[in-house]
Amino acid sequence: MAIPIKSTKEILLIKKAGIIVSDCLIALKYKIKPGVTTQELDHFVDWFLLERGATAAQKGYKGYKFASCISINEVACHGLPSSYRLKEGDIVTVDIVADVKGYKADSAWTYIVGEASPLTKRLVQAARKVMRAGIKKAKPGIDVSDIGEAMEAEADRLGYNIVTQFAGHGIGKNIHEPPQVLNFKYLKSGILLKEGMVITVEPIVVAGRADVYVNRQDGWSVISTYKHLSAQFEHTILITKTGNEILTTHRRKK
Repeated sequence: MAIPIKSTKEILLIKKAGIIVSDCLIALKYKIKPGVTTQELDHFVDWFLLERGATAAQKGYKGYKFASCISINEVACHGLPSSYRLKEGDIVTVDIVADVKGYKADSAWTYIVGEASPLTKRLVQAARKVMRAGIKKAKPGIDVSDIGEAMEAEADRLGYNIVTQFAGHGIGKNIHEPPQVLNFKYLKSGILLKEGMVITVEPIVVAGRADVYVNRQDGWSVISTYKHLSAQFEHTILITKTGNEILTTHRRKK
């Protein structure tokens, strides 16, 4: 399996896309409040990316109609924007892929709408910590499976589970490129990370059993079988000579 090593020019374009995604996710913090529909949030994402010189790479991908995925409460991922109005205490994950001149960056944040219970807050904090554990592990020479092992260990330590049916991935010209970055411990893949690789780290963390199913009505939304809340944080990272660099944030340190 050939894993793309990005050139300096390609990395620069991915970084530009990453900053736009980061800025959009920051701006959404001030848009996400009770009464706002998820469709309104999606329209904002579409407008914001275009204003900054990017396009929404998810729009049109495999027939997907929206600029973002917006997942509420027990929807683990791939939620469709709709007329649903956010309520106090909801948690909402917004997943965005920006494209700049053919190169892409991918990031997701989970937000709390208004005030939420301590249990909900702990879940969101745990999801961020699990992602960071995976990012911290990523550096040249490690097997890509070591990232998943680190994330699963952190989730176990915090008392949560990870959805195993979805994974991180390489990214660049395409949204999904090799290698696949699984979110849990498994046999060594034999795929070693190298300087110049660009991947996403994106665990979905669940407060309870992590079984999920795809909503047959819309064909996209992935829902917790037991209606457990879920949260997700995702960054696009570049493997550097000595470690990694987060491309979907203004802060270059992990």
